[in-house]
Amino acid sequence: MPSEQDVMTALQQVLDPDLNRDIVSLGFVQDVAVTDSSVSLRIVLTTPACPVREEMKQQAEELLRALPGVEEVRVEMDAEVRSNQSTGNAQPVEGVRNIIAVASNKGGVGKTTVSVNLAVALAKQGARVGLLDADVTGPNVPIMMGFEAGFMAEGDKGLQTVDKYGVRLISLGFVLPRLSPVAWRGPMVGTAVRQLLHDIRWGELDYLLIDLPPGTSDASMSMAQEAAISGVVIVSTPADVAWEDAGKAVAMFDKLNVPVFGVVENMSYFHCPHCNERSEIFGHGGGRRAAEELGLEFLGEIPLDTKTRQGADSGVPITESDPDSPQAQAFLRIAEQVAARCSTLQFATAGIE
Repeated sequence: MPSEQDVMTALQQVLDPDLNRDIVSLGFVQDVAVTDSSVSLRIVLTTPACPVREEMKQQAEELLRALPGVEEVRVEMDAEVRSNQSTGNAQPVEGVRNIIAVASNKGGVGKTTVSVNLAVALAKQGARVGLLDADVTGPNVPIMMGFEAGFMAEGDKGLQTVDKYGVRLISLGFVLPRLSPVAWRGPMVGTAVRQLLHDIRWGELDYLLIDLPPGTSDASMSMAQEAAISGVVIVSTPADVAWEDAGKAVAMFDKLNVPVFGVVENMSYFHCPHCNERSEIFGHGGGRRAAEELGLEFLGEIPLDTKTRQGADSGVPITESDPDSPQAQAFLRIAEQVAARCSTLQFATAGIE
């Protein structure tokens, strides 16, 4: 029968494609047990949203079955999201392991739609996810997640989180009656952002996504100063002006020493369900070109789609209503990449090359 060291040696051939290291040296292999003719163990990944999770399991099982004397193999896949909250001088958010901001330099690019669907996609992968609506003067998260504006206004418990589609979320829109304007100056916006981060009981979360307002405003700067943000996702459009818009947002976060994970091109194209023709209504490739010019990862394309818009209006995101659709799968792939960037950052911060 093989020894535990034989098992570890065999599993050194299984590589994590994002960290470029084998799963043994990364410490992913745990609870190894060799008894009679069977081998059992756990592979504990850094995120449940790993896109190669099943491939890793299959490769590990094949390698172990090839060992002399092994007849039975049990490989359990697990995940433990590690924290990036210890970096920087910002105050950690209690219970939250990673904070991911979703930003854009202009309105109307679908930033909140991306935020909502990324949150639901991560939750469907098994992660503990929160969503903070930091657009305090124009909160749209409530309607996109199926809540009536101001539904907490009459209660006596004040503003608090609610759970929907596996996501814990909060928004000032919960206490603001419909069509009520929020005419606040910069200091008030900064105070609201700080309270939403630190005065709310978030519980234990692997990822807290923050839907920032458009532009390089007080809310974005306050968020970067008040929390150790793991990274930022920039939402862009396919138009040629996307380079300039994305560049301004990236420049701001660079000055604030906040990592930028990459660029998402929303409303990338339209696939007609009747004639099966692809139309690039708003142009195409602006987001990818912006990422290339700025030296960033291009995280993916989100098509312009009627069902996605309907989901936003009805309060049932496409990742919830039709998770197997091409649109939902596009969000899922981007969510996996974002989770991978969090893991890569954590190892880089720890000094592991």
